[in-house]
Amino acid sequence: MIKRPVSLIAIVAAALALGACATLQRGPVGNEAVPEPVRSVDLNAYLGRWYEIGRYEAGFQRGCEAATADYSLREDGLIGVVNTCRQGGLDGEPRSVEGKARVVEGSGNARLKVSFFGPFYFGNYWILDHAEDYSWSIVGESSGRYLWLLSRTPQPSEAVREQIRSRARELGYDLSILRPTLQPSGN
Repeated sequence: MIKRPVSLIAIVAAALALGACATLQRGPVGNEAVPEPVRSVDLNAYLGRWYEIGRYEAGFQRGCEAATADYSLREDGLIGVVNTCRQGGLDGEPRSVEGKARVVEGSGNARLKVSFFGPFYFGNYWILDHAEDYSWSIVGESSGRYLWLLSRTPQPSEAVREQIRSRARELGYDLSILRPTLQPSGN
């Protein structure tokens, strides 16, 4: 049998097929005019664990509760990403995916490109706003189909939750399609 090297055309075709599949999973546009990030980000302050308190539902997160994102600085200068959730409920099976992110040059560290598939950077991760003390963050991307509301604690007060939701509304997001994320109360 003759072994043939993988051609560039095959790689491009695979990438386009993945992109087409991702497009099919997209939900409704929750913000037709996605804003640019409003301030720069201190990456050292942003690193660590974030708890998802709300999101626009996406196929790759369907059924996820207790969702967290852990960010760390890697030796190669990239940002390590570990997303974890429990499938089907707070007592469900844990599910994790590891990836990496790189800062988009000239973005004040507020725009990242994220990869969970080897060397391919497909995902836009925009830190649209955050608290001065990095106790909460609003994350979106360029299509307006994805939104994540994040907190440093799994159970922020109702006042903090309303502050985050209010800010997301000010940024133009439709919160009628926001899905609250359950988090354990004992963390």
